[in-house]
Amino acid sequence: MQLHYRLYGDLKAAAKPPLMLLHGLLGSSSNWAGIAPRLAEQGHVCLVPDLRNHGRSPQDHHMDYPLMAGDLLRLLDDLELEQVIPIGHSMGAKAAMWLALSFADRVDRLVAVDMAPVRSPNRFEPIFDALLSLDLQRLSSRQQAEEHLAESLESPMLRQYLLQNLLPGDEQQGWRWRANLRVLDAALEQILDFPPLEAVSAFQGDALFLYGAESNYVSTESAPSIQRLFPFARLRAVPGAGHWVYAEQPEAFLAALLAFLAH
Repeated sequence: MQLHYRLYGDLKAAAKPPLMLLHGLLGSSSNWAGIAPRLAEQGHVCLVPDLRNHGRSPQDHHMDYPLMAGDLLRLLDDLELEQVIPIGHSMGAKAAMWLALSFADRVDRLVAVDMAPVRSPNRFEPIFDALLSLDLQRLSSRQQAEEHLAESLESPMLRQYLLQNLLPGDEQQGWRWRANLRVLDAALEQILDFPPLEAVSAFQGDALFLYGAESNYVSTESAPSIQRLFPFARLRAVPGAGHWVYAEQPEAFLAALLAFLAH
């Protein structure tokens, strides 16, 4: 699968492996629009793809981490990149981890944002229920969609994140979802879980697990799994941040990330 991507900086002029920023479930490359330019200002070329069934990338009936890692590997091959530094958030972090575990020679180092290589808590069923219950044929405005989602989803930040996927139509086609909701909903168990580890070895490169101090996606229970698969990993909490670390505490996130990249 040929992924759509955004590029910040010149790949051919890059003196070090580019950063590959990976979004979470129901996100897209646009989620990194506030972070990628600032990393580029610091001399880091940023490659920011839409993962399969998200954004402008192709849609497919299949969705799991080996497939996502394969998509990313093809992107590296197409762009003739020997190595990258994947920086993934949530689902994107698991895709980054699987890329590092499966194709270690293509990964210089790894950053996982608020995610561990274990099964995640399922907080998405009410989200998919709300999104799939929206009647697109009768929808007249984005505000109407917002009001519908507000009936079951309390967080305004979450609703705005989700509504990035809602696209207005034209005379031939009405409102539509950019993300492949039904496939993602059907694959939710695989997305929440982490693939079986029989076919992979521990990643021997540097890794940073950067997580929100107010989030529970990375915990003392998940630390042994991190250390087993990523023996050189460093775990660092970002004070005042929940799951959306880079959006809630962008300055602290950037400071921790740039310090890791400098070594």
